[in-house]
Amino acid sequence: MAFTLRTAVTSVSPLTGAISHDLFLPTWLVGVLGMIPTALFGIAGLVTPLLMRRWSVEALAVAAMAAAALGQAVRALAPETGVFLAGSALALAGMGAGNVVLPPMVKKYFPHRIGLMTALYVTVISLGTTVPPLLAVPVANAGGWRLSIGWWALVNVVAVVPWLTVWPPRGAERKAHAARAASAGGPRSVVRPWRSPAAWALALMFGITSLNTYTMFAWLPQIATGAGLSTGQAGVQLAIFSGIGLPLSLVVPLLAGRMRNPFPIVAFGLLSFVCGYLGLWLAPATATWLWSLLAGLGPATFPLSLVLINLRTRSHRASGAVSGFAQGVGYLLACAGPLFAGILHDATGGWTATFAFLGLTLVVLAVAGWVVCRPRYIDDDPGVVEALQFQGRGAPPVI
Repeated sequence: MAFTLRTAVTSVSPLTGAISHDLFLPTWLVGVLGMIPTALFGIAGLVTPLLMRRWSVEALAVAAMAAAALGQAVRALAPETGVFLAGSALALAGMGAGNVVLPPMVKKYFPHRIGLMTALYVTVISLGTTVPPLLAVPVANAGGWRLSIGWWALVNVVAVVPWLTVWPPRGAERKAHAARAASAGGPRSVVRPWRSPAAWALALMFGITSLNTYTMFAWLPQIATGAGLSTGQAGVQLAIFSGIGLPLSLVVPLLAGRMRNPFPIVAFGLLSFVCGYLGLWLAPATATWLWSLLAGLGPATFPLSLVLINLRTRSHRASGAVSGFAQGVGYLLACAGPLFAGILHDATGGWTATFAFLGLTLVVLAVAGWVVCRPRYIDDDPGVVEALQFQGRGAPPVI
């Protein structure tokens, strides 16, 4: 499932030129396509926890992958731009829901191996981000752009099959939850993470990390070419920046799972960001690979945010609510990064204001990381878990 969560994002960008020959795809619309993933990931993050009140995480996982498969198939067959955008939106919404349900599924099935399983699935997400753009052009050359972006729907279909074996009927899931509530001797409860300072801190850490990462994805090549590097060399800098995320995905969750307070990981990410940004600002043409590498180490706080969703909650239901809140707020915040960075560059004619803006966001990241890394459970904050009283017939909703 983790492998399918980015295929709709990275399989299209290498083919925009070929797609524009058949569909109306002006430059401004290509820019909109670049913002749609984070926007829909954010919206899906806020909506999915509401669906968790009625449906199990297994059912939502199947629904998310089915929506992603249908959306990718629709846009591959799209006769015009509107249908292409609608298919893209459906696919990305499904993947956004998948982002949210993975952490609570780790909490549910592997409560004693949270660090290991988080490391594995975040690493596989990285692979699912890297492989599609590598295959996009060769497959398009062999069978056209529609085949190149459409065949990923089959991967989603294959990923659905194992989940069908653990997808309980809706009635059975409700009865199981009702039985657990009765055995607990109390009313059902709902988790409201926005009432917790730690949940807000987690959302800000996730969001600021994503904001900086997506800003570098968008503008690092232009920073490099502006310093005198060739287009090919600029592409290498972006590959260095993004490629270092793979070992981080493996190491950070394992380390965090063994630390009572993982703030040293936040400090490492902050120091890496600052050193990388200073180098790209003051000496972008000198040892550019080093500045790109250091900046690429900064998003160590991304896998840390994902593992903290489980380390700072007591149950998989609380994990689901916190996952949706943190990713919903975080991805919506991340949308602003590339946009503001571009506006500041155009307004000033240089990158100083952009790096100043990114530096201010790192201050927020430091404060948020300090708050959420302290050993505590978000569920324990006052007002976060609220008891519900149910009246009338029928089983209570699944929370």
